[in-house]
Amino acid sequence: MRVHPEPRWPASLALLACVGLYVVLPNRLDIGPRWLIPALIMLALIPLSARRHRHPDDSPLVRQLCLTLITLVTVANVTSMILLVRRLLDTSVSQGRALIYSAVSVWLTNVIIYGVWFWEIDRGGPTRRAAGDTDVFDLQFPQMENPQLAPKDWRPKFTDYLYTSFANGTSFAPADAMPLTRRMKILFVTESMVSLITIAVVAARAVNILK
Repeated sequence: MRVHPEPRWPASLALLACVGLYVVLPNRLDIGPRWLIPALIMLALIPLSARRHRHPDDSPLVRQLCLTLITLVTVANVTSMILLVRRLLDTSVSQGRALIYSAVSVWLTNVIIYGVWFWEIDRGGPTRRAAGDTDVFDLQFPQMENPQLAPKDWRPKFTDYLYTSFANGTSFAPADAMPLTRRMKILFVTESMVSLITIAVVAARAVNILK
């Protein structure tokens, strides 16, 4: 069995970017103490970054911690979006520029975190992909349907999943890779919902009150 370990640093770097985006959100969007979510993310990144690559010999605890982390950040970002929408529905609000920055932060965090979701869920995650386990495909990339368009032994990397998340978060529909399983379709739908609300509702309202 050929093993192709996947590097962890792109996903770790993306999650660190989520920490930065969460820190710059206005105080009114905080959930609990301002330091809580960034601190939990930093602690959870320790096992994720313990080795350079995800390998089939990794403990299942590594993936469980990573999925817990992703869930935590996703819930925090959705809650921030809800708080932002409530703030925008307040007709007395006049800080349009700050609200636009907040909407951008929420949207970018959404794109990044769903890129990590796709990376961890597709075909059982990077550990199973490294072992060559391809029994169940969650995403179909163009290179898989047309192998002649890709190098030999091509496999999706984190940047492919991040681009897929960006495309879905921008067009609100699959634009690159196609979801094949129910769990992946649910992820696509939830990402599109957050993006749609942030772009179509939040950004539009913020522009109207911009001064």
